[in-house]
Amino acid sequence: MDGLKVGEAAARTAWSPRMLRYLERLGLVVPNRTSSGYRLYGLRELNQLRSLAELRERFDLQISDLVFAARLQREPELRRAVDGWLAGIDDDLAWVEWEQRKHERLLAA
Repeated sequence: MDGLKVGEAAARTAWSPRMLRYLERLGLVVPNRTSSGYRLYGLRELNQLRSLAELRERFDLQISDLVFAARLQREPELRRAVDGWLAGIDDDLAWVEWEQRKHERLLAA
């Protein structure tokens, strides 16, 4: 298969063409483009779309959840900050340590 245009891909995956364009803008499923700029969805992208639908249903996820998860993968500093924050939820003094580190960073800048 060389690739399907957005309407054909939408029909095969039960996503709307508008949603496919949205997923591309978010960087979740990025099809190849022809020299004329048409999107071409290959087997990889069709499988991504199908598995994305299954993932959302299985874990009751929103698209924004997946965008954030992808961002955590790409940005180690953000991942460390979120991990640290989550680790401190049960710690009564974690907010004090967080504030102290924040002030230290501000003073160092």
